[in-house]
Amino acid sequence: MRGISGLQGFQDRFDGPLYMRLKLAFEAFIHSQKLQQGDALPSERDISDTCNVSRVTVRRAIDALVNEGTLVRRHGSGTYVGAPRERLEQPLSCATSFSEDMARRGMVSSSSWLDRGLYLPNSDEMMSFGLSGNSMVARLRRLRLAGGVPVALENASLPSDILPDPESVDLSLYAHLARLNARPVRAVQRISARLLTSEEARLLAVPKGEAGLAVHRVAYLDSGRAIETTKTLYRSDLYDLVAEQIIAPA
Repeated sequence: MRGISGLQGFQDRFDGPLYMRLKLAFEAFIHSQKLQQGDALPSERDISDTCNVSRVTVRRAIDALVNEGTLVRRHGSGTYVGAPRERLEQPLSCATSFSEDMARRGMVSSSSWLDRGLYLPNSDEMMSFGLSGNSMVARLRRLRLAGGVPVALENASLPSDILPDPESVDLSLYAHLARLNARPVRAVQRISARLLTSEEARLLAVPKGEAGLAVHRVAYLDSGRAIETTKTLYRSDLYDLVAEQIIAPA
C-alpha cells in the first residue's frame, strides 16, 4: 500500500467544499501515479489523521470517487484504485458537436448551463460576424460532461438572426441548428495551451494551476457566412486533440 503523506496540505491546492478538495487531491494523486490501479487505500481513520479532516469528510470524498468509478469498494476487503479513465480523442478534421462525439463513443453526454441569452456584441463578435454595435448575439456558456465527469468549458456565440432564442437549445447546439437549416458545414480551429484560472479549475474539477487545451473555432455556412464562434477549454488530463494530415507527394 502506497503512502498518502503527499495529500497533506491539499486544502491550499484546491477550491470548493472540503470533501471536494480531498476528492480532487486523490484524483491528482492517482493521475500522477502515486496511487496506481489496484492499490488499496488506507483506512478512513488513517486518511483522516494524515489530512487533518473528519472521517465524515473522508467518507464523502471516497463515496464521490466510488460513484465515478475512480475507486472500487470490495466487500470485506477495502477500497482500491480502479481502472484509469479512458482518454478522449477529439478529431479536428470535421466540425462535429460534443454531443455527437460522445454518442459515437457510446458515452452519455450532459451539460450544466452557466449562461445563455442575448447580448450586445463585443468587438471580436462584431468582427467575426460582420455586425454593427447595436446588433444582438446569442451566447451559450456551459460545462460539458461525459459520463458525469466534467471535461470541457464551452463558450459559443452566434448572431441573433441565426439563433434568436438561445433558451431553446437543449443538449446539442448543432442538432438545434440543423432543425433551423443553419448547421455549419466547415470550421477553422486554432489550438493553444494555457493555465486554467481558479474558477475554471473549480468547474473542471482539477487542481489550481493545471493546464488546459484551448480551442477557438469559427464555423461557416455553405454560403461562406460565419455564424458561430466557440471557445472551448478542455481538460488536458482527459482529452487529446487529433488531426489527420495528408502527406503531399515529393
